[in-house]
Amino acid sequence: MTQVTSAHGNADGSGLPQVPSIPLADDRAVPAAEQSIGHLVKDATAHLSTLVRAEVELAKAEVTKEVKRGLMGSVFFIVALTVVLYATVFFFIAGAELIADSRIVSRGFAYLIVFGVMLLIAVLFAFLGYRKVKKIRAPRRTIDSVKETASALTHRNETQP
Repeated sequence: MTQVTSAHGNADGSGLPQVPSIPLADDRAVPAAEQSIGHLVKDATAHLSTLVRAEVELAKAEVTKEVKRGLMGSVFFIVALTVVLYATVFFFIAGAELIADSRIVSRGFAYLIVFGVMLLIAVLFAFLGYRKVKKIRAPRRTIDSVKETASALTHRNETQP
């Protein structure tokens, strides 16, 4: 069985990994008149197995590459979110100072008002999150499909001698 790579990789190991391939011409070819049906079925099964393995390897390599890209992108979003999170502290301090400058309430009470507003917002989002999490259900269709497949394979094996 020969090893090939995609157009993005080469045989020295750089790029995508090498995957098994189906040979286009068999060096140990036997004339068609001498091959039995069993031999042909065996070859077809081997080639189909190799093809499936090659497709799985290719998909795995592509998905791994894209996941790495996604993770790198998410790192930038996490850094941006962290900076925004720290910036909100200054926003709330500025809000409390604006309330305190109105001379209607004292500075301490202005900070308590801002704290109360922040607490109400946190409670609201916690409630909304709880409602969403409460709606999570098991994947019933997938579970039923797997059970049906297992049942069909079990019954199929029972009927065969």
